[in-house]
Amino acid sequence: MPPTAPHAILFDLDGTLADTAPDLAAAVNKLRADRGLPLTPFELLRPVASAGARGLIGVAFDIAPGDAGYDALRIEFLDNYAAAMAVHTRLFNGIAELLNDLETNNIRWGIVTNKPARFTDTLAPLIGLQKAACLISGDTTPHAKPHPAPLLEAARRLTLTPQECWYVGDDLRDIQAGHAAGMATIAAGWGYCGAIEPASWNADALVETPLHILKMLHR
Repeated sequence: MPPTAPHAILFDLDGTLADTAPDLAAAVNKLRADRGLPLTPFELLRPVASAGARGLIGVAFDIAPGDAGYDALRIEFLDNYAAAMAVHTRLFNGIAELLNDLETNNIRWGIVTNKPARFTDTLAPLIGLQKAACLISGDTTPHAKPHPAPLLEAARRLTLTPQECWYVGDDLRDIQAGHAAGMATIAAGWGYCGAIEPASWNADALVETPLHILKMLHR
């Protein structure tokens, strides 16, 4: 359990607040369809959705940043995603209830994601996240997670110390960033990594559903 009650809770976006994997998978599979290739099964793409272009293109085309052709695929992938980023994306079950409870109890909440502002600024209001007290994107600061800079910037904007914030994420880099920033960390077991792998991340808490966070707040 985190040692102290929060004044604010910060959340990762992809795989934590919102199930963005269907639209991300569609964007990378459009690359394959446009090249006459069979689609990559969704069950192979979903676990890497939090890794963005690097993870999805890696699975779909077996190439990595620095490999020949990767940069062109990345640009095309991002354009595909920008054109259809909120077709199937939805908040995870329990997120709306959690955010409503935070607002009712005057606990601010914000978003800290590695997703570029090109997407987050448009996507957040489309899926019901327009009330975020702060929105820190992957290009808001010079460094992305697992560097602590984005989380420290979020705390600065909220005029809070890092110790007054909790950070919730579904990827190891979320927990690493939270630790580095001095925040209590919660691993989201409902996210793309599932509930087994996060047990090795040394988060302050591992929860299976968003509503378990409510139980922690009201214990």
